[in-house]
Amino acid sequence: MSARSAHAGATAFVPASRNLNVMRDAVQECRGCDLYKNATHAVFGELETPKASTAHVRARLMMVGEQPGDREDIEGRPFVGPAGSLLDRCVEETGIDRQTVYVTNAVKHFKWEPRGKLRIHKKPSVTEIRACRPWLNAEIEAVHPEIILCLGASAAQTLLGSTFRVTQQHGVSQAVEGLPPVVATLHPSAILRAVTDEDREHQTELFLSDLRAVKKLLRIT
Repeated sequence: MSARSAHAGATAFVPASRNLNVMRDAVQECRGCDLYKNATHAVFGELETPKASTAHVRARLMMVGEQPGDREDIEGRPFVGPAGSLLDRCVEETGIDRQTVYVTNAVKHFKWEPRGKLRIHKKPSVTEIRACRPWLNAEIEAVHPEIILCLGASAAQTLLGSTFRVTQQHGVSQAVEGLPPVVATLHPSAILRAVTDEDREHQTELFLSDLRAVKKLLRIT
């Protein structure tokens, strides 16, 4: 494979099929940017159902984060670390059926830097996010979500543009041509990084409030 094809983005690696199992296998061979070189797995999205039954699914809600973390990279599954646990608790608290939620990330490989024996999250670049966008587009086409919820600034700006500010426009439905309504909120990992208990409680309530707004949009009683 030429250096050019290895840096031209993911388009050439995304299969024509919108079968999730086919795409989940294909993403492991993606060389659309250099992040694959230091990652254990490409982490594709999933619905909380057995893999055998998820070849063709429809999700009421798609949640999009930034990128997999350390544990997600090792296990090859999205939102299985501490942020995922917090997400699950908040989804349950607001009464959204977790089995109707498809979770994924804007970037499929873990970008990190070493710190002693630890692998520390490093924010993906705009170029890397753009390179991976064809995978996210394919997932949206596959699961036909009624609403997309972006978790954090990177995911929000992927779909809503670089000028979008989660702090100012969170919880509000945004219209984007060719997409279902898009709502943005905090990433659960931001809540976990809060310095004080007061900040953590405030951010958790903000996150729950945004989830309740999404629930209303989904018309869940």
